[in-house]
Amino acid sequence: MQGNHSGFSSDDKLFLLISCCFVTLLVISNIIAAKIIMVGNIVAPAAVLGYSLTFLATDTMSEVWGKERTRFVVNVGFFVSVLAALLVRGAIAMPAAPFWEGQAEFMTVLGGNLRITVASLAAYLISQHHDVWAFQFWKRKTGGRHLWLRNNLSTGVSQLLDTALFITLAFAGTATPLLPMILGQYILKVAIALLDTPLVYLAVHLIRKKNTPAATGANMTTR
Repeated sequence: MQGNHSGFSSDDKLFLLISCCFVTLLVISNIIAAKIIMVGNIVAPAAVLGYSLTFLATDTMSEVWGKERTRFVVNVGFFVSVLAALLVRGAIAMPAAPFWEGQAEFMTVLGGNLRITVASLAAYLISQHHDVWAFQFWKRKTGGRHLWLRNNLSTGVSQLLDTALFITLAFAGTATPLLPMILGQYILKVAIALLDTPLVYLAVHLIRKKNTPAATGANMTTR
C-alpha cells in the first residue's frame, strides 16, 4: 500500500489493536482477581469488569472479521494466560533478596491456588469458544441484522457457562455456597453485557467507517 511504511494495512492495525486489548484485559483480570469486592450485596472478584469486557472484544471481532480469526485470538489468549501463570509461579519460587520484605504479600496477591487457576483457564476456554459459536449462530438466524440481539444472547449464555464452570470447578466440595455465588456474579456480568452493547455498535461502526477490506466484503447491517 502506497505510503504505508509499517507493513500493516488499516485492517491489520485495527485487528491487532482489538486483539491486544483482549489479551491485556484477560491477563490483567487474572492478576486482579485475587481481590474480592462488593457491588451492592453481590460478592465478586475485582476482575469482573475487565473480564466481562473481553466478550465485547470478541463480539466485535466476530462481527467484523468472522469466527476463524476470533477463535485464533481466543486460543492466543489461553496460551498467554498459561504463560503468565507460569511466570508468576516462577517469580514466587525464586529466592527473595535478603533486604526485600514483601515475599508474603507477593504470594498472597499473586500466588493463587492451583485449583482456582485451572478452573479459571478451563472456564475461559469453554465460554469464549461458545461465545464465538453462538454469536455466529445468531448472526445466521437473524440474517446479519440486530447486532444487539446476538451480542447479548451469545454473551449472556457464555457468561453463565463461565461463571458456573469456574465456581463449580474452583469451590465444589468446600464450604462455599455455590449457587448464591453463581447467581450473584452472573447478574453482575449480565448487567455489564447490557451496558456495553452501545460500545459494540460504536466499535463496529468505527471499524467499518475505515472501509477495511473485511468490513467492505461483509456488507452486513447492524440494526
